[in-house]
Formats: sequence, structure tokens, C-alpha cells
Amino acid sequence: MSASTITLLFLLFAIVMFVTEWLPLGVTSVIVAVGLCVTNVLSSADAFKGFVDNNVILFVAMFVVGGALFETGMANKIGGLVTKFAKTETQLIVAIMVVVGLMSGVLSNTGTAAVLIPVVIGIAAKSGFKRSKLLMPLVFAAAMGGNLSKIGAPGNLTGDSTLVNAGLQGFGFFEYAIVGAPILIAGIIFYATIGKKLLPNHDDAEGTFDTTKNFDDVPVWKQTMSLVVLVLTLLAMIFEKQIGVKLHISGCIGALLLIVTRTVTEKQALESIDLKTIFLFGGTLSLAAALKSSGAGEAIANTVVGWLGENPSPYALTFVVLLICCVLTNFMSNTATTALMAPICLAIAQNMGADPRAVLMACVIGGSCAYATPIGMPANTMVVGAGGYSFKDYVKAGLPLIVIAMAISMIILPIAFPFFPG
Repeated sequence: MSASTITLLFLLFAIVMFVTEWLPLGVTSVIVAVGLCVTNVLSSADAFKGFVDNNVILFVAMFVVGGALFETGMANKIGGLVTKFAKTETQLIVAIMVVVGLMSGVLSNTGTAAVLIPVVIGIAAKSGFKRSKLLMPLVFAAAMGGNLSKIGAPGNLTGDSTLVNAGLQGFGFFEYAIVGAPILIAGIIFYATIGKKLLPNHDDAEGTFDTTKNFDDVPVWKQTMSLVVLVLTLLAMIFEKQIGVKLHISGCIGALLLIVTRTVTEKQALESIDLKTIFLFGGTLSLAAALKSSGAGEAIANTVVGWLGENPSPYALTFVVLLICCVLTNFMSNTATTALMAPICLAIAQNMGADPRAVLMACVIGGSCAYATPIGMPANTMVVGAGGYSFKDYVKAGLPLIVIAMAISMIILPIAFPFFPG
């Protein structure tokens, strides 16, 4: 059996496992990495190269830096500011989406949602508004906000790594925001107006996320330190080229500062690291390498390009990439979707002479549009019980947001990231 056939079989296996989640996502990724090694498609060095990727180190560091904000209760304080400025239901929706969107732009979007869900439930209880009206905008804002920076979501770093590993220029720290920011703004406006009527209006479910951790015994200096280190780390990342320090190194320095200063304990730092994301990211990079080295990626690309015709329109290609990623991401992990599609999109771009950065940007944006099902993102799943949501609720409230995101992307992407520059 040829290397390309074996790779395609592992690709099919990964798709089935990512969609059904019969196995944990990280386990599936490691099985693929080990399988490609055992079948001699990749050497052991190439198969596990992804686990020492710079972005994996960055993930680990930022889990610690972001986790400190949650562990000290500083994130709760930030979320609590919402109640001071929002009095009506519409104002609450806007305030929640703005705060969550901005926070998830520089922190884990799943982590941001996790820490603010109890805060928003508390806000709903105090204000008398239905939590089902507030929680869904929260998780949607967390997903949209993830596209404000390179570190906002795992898929962003996946797209960047795919480019860098192919010897191409990666994305700038805030380059995703060229598309992500307009989508976030449009999403906030939509749910504050027309979309508000599409939000579920269920009676509150009892006993879910009703209690919050008490941070009264946490010293103020620890809360302050967690915020200061986060801000300094982000500034170092923003000015990466000026100071000459790589993103992952800045992240490591920030994480070490928090542990050395006893802002968080070593145990808290280790517990904040999401190993599932690390294994998923590191493992799927082996699949990307196999698709490239075996020629399987090129074969898929040839098929897709063949469907589009001999001289495909840049708009047609943009739409196809967006559509495929949007559909997949709602039935499998958004991180897994980007990890799966990124190497294929790269092969399509290189095969037809398009700018890989343009195709990868469309892939990442499409992969983040996991609004129409409760399984598309971890944050979506978190609020199912608390909001009393059904599958149909997500379809009704989330599908219009996907249409909006695709429409905005179709306008901005060809201008900011032309598929055939020059």
C-alpha cells in the first residue's frame, strides 16, 4: 500500500473520530502520529516533531498566564464590571459580548467562557433576566473574539504553523483581527437588535453553575500581579519584532514570573494546562506532514481544483473553503477542523498558484464559525444545561451568525488577502 493511500486512510480515520468523538480528540491525534510512524510514512522524528513546535510551547505558557487570571479571581472582577454599566437586557447582552469578546482575544476562549458563565448567571439572577438570553451571546462572543489575535484560539496558531512549516511568512499578531473584528462587531449589533428575538427564552435551570468560587481570601497583590504579567506578556508579543523575543519565549517568561513570585503555585500552573489541546495540536501536525510528504495533500487539492474548473474564481475558492470549514466545525471540534483542513488548504493554494496566506485565513475564519450546534465548541457545550438549550436553539440563533460571518469574510478576504495578488 502506498504512503499516500495510508495517509488518506488515517485522514479518514481522523475525520470519523473527530466528528463522532468515540475517542478523545487528543487520543485520536496521537494514534494518527503513532500509526504514521509504524507504517513508515513518517520517521519517528517527523511524526512527533509537532510536540516540540514553538506554538505548543506558546500554548503551555499562555495556559499558565491566562490561568493565573482565573485562579486569583481577577477574571471575575473584570466580568463583574458588566453589572455597573448595563441595566437593560439589551445593554447586558452588549456588555457581556464586548467583555467576553475582548478577553477571549488574548486569553483562551474556552477558559474565558468557563470563568464568566457563573458570573453571567449571577448577573441574570440579580437583574431578573433569563439566563438563556445571556449565555448564548456569551459563548458566541468567545468564539468570535478568538479571531482578534494570533493567540486567541488554537486554530489561529494552527494556521500560522502551517505557513511557517511550509517556509512561508506567518500571520502578524493582530492580523486575524482584520476579519475577526468586523465579525465580532457585526455579531454584537445583530444580537442587540434583530438577533435578540432569535435567542431562546427558557426558564432558568436550577443547580447548574449556581455557585462561584470565593476569592475573598486571595491577596490583592496576586490579582494585580496576574493582570500586570498578562499585560506585559501581551505587549512583548505585540512588539515581538522590535524587542527580538519570540512569542513562545515571552509566554514562558510570563509563566515563570507568575510561579517564581508565588502568584500561582506550581500545582495550579500545571492544572491550568489543557493537555487535550496540546496532544490534539501536536498529533495533527504529523498528519499535516504526511499529507505533504506522501503527496496525498496534493491529490486532494487536485480533486478540489478540478471541481472548481481550470481557472477558478478567487471568490469561488474563498467561498468553497469557508463553506467546507463552516460545515465541518459545527460537527467536530473547531480546533480539530482547522488542524485537519489547514494542510489540505495549503496544498490547494500551492497547486493552483494562489497565495497560501489567503487560503489559510479563510480556513481559520471558517473553522471558528461553530455557532449552530452545541458540540462545535467546548463553550457551547458548557451552557447547554445552564441555559436549558436544545440542538434546535443553536441552529435558530447560530445559523444567522454563520451567514453574517461568511458574508463579511467574502467582502474583506478578497481585499485584504487576495488569492492572486498582483
